[in-house]
Amino acid sequence: MSEQEAVNIIRTGGVLVYPTETLFAVGADAMDEKAANRVARIKGRPVSKPLPLIIGSIEQLDLVTEAISPEILKLTREFWPGPLSILVKAREELPSAVKDSRGYTSVRWTEHPLAANLCLNARTPLIATSANMSGKPGTGIAAELDEELTMMVEGVFDGQPGPKGGEPSTVVEPFKDNRIKIYRDGVVTREQLVRAGFVIVD
Repeated sequence: MSEQEAVNIIRTGGVLVYPTETLFAVGADAMDEKAANRVARIKGRPVSKPLPLIIGSIEQLDLVTEAISPEILKLTREFWPGPLSILVKAREELPSAVKDSRGYTSVRWTEHPLAANLCLNARTPLIATSANMSGKPGTGIAAELDEELTMMVEGVFDGQPGPKGGEPSTVVEPFKDNRIKIYRDGVVTREQLVRAGFVIVD
């Protein structure tokens, strides 16, 4: 599948499997309620677990949130593009499948060139949840993708570079005065966050 075909799937409300830094993801246009609900159904993911998002540039953060605090900006300057997912107050118009009960969503600027280009060329943030059925392991190898899952999507974009495996992204929520709460430890370590001037709170 070409990159243009992958972009067309996103733009027409389809669901796509595509490569990210670590694993293959299954995703869709993050602004499209129907597409977001389909991703959640395909994954068998509980409604209480919102779908995470990726963007292809810092400018696309404005499509996800209107509340960009100094702490969020500091995190983006230090760690983006890269494997740091930041919890932000989601825009009202974003689908409920990508928001938690407080109206927050998780977003990161992906450093994977193909995933970033998909966001930029489709002109939208993308849902990026690992391409596996809920409870089963994800994979960075196209041949190992769950056949049941690939039958339910519009296409598999298996471009190069492929995913390189490894730890997932670190998930944080920033508060005032450079305080942050860590929801998931991952590639960006606690030490790196502290070195960057953040105070980790429980």
